[in-house]
Amino acid sequence: MRLPEALEDLPVDPETTRVFGDPHQTPDGSTVIPVSKVRRRADGRVSARPLGVFVIHGGKSTWVPAVDTTRIALLGEFIGLVAATLATAAMVRRPPWPDVRAVVSRRI
Repeated sequence: MRLPEALEDLPVDPETTRVFGDPHQTPDGSTVIPVSKVRRRADGRVSARPLGVFVIHGGKSTWVPAVDTTRIALLGEFIGLVAATLATAAMVRRPPWPDVRAVVSRRI
């Protein structure tokens, strides 16, 4: 059984959105607990997205978020595309260079 089929077979309570994974011990004595967000889509499929991990070390717990750098890069590319489109539209409407058209008339 592949992972997508296994996720679809999981019973999902509509009230529950966060799932805490099994704690893992690291060699330095830290305990790491993964946290995911689970949701059921409109077509009935289940999707899970990692949110981050809780790290417990020396009696103190810290939250380490899972940062999706792909989304951040995609947002930057989208902003650049919108800025380039607006600048192009502004230049087509009225170019920034001076009007150098010359009128030539024939007088004899």
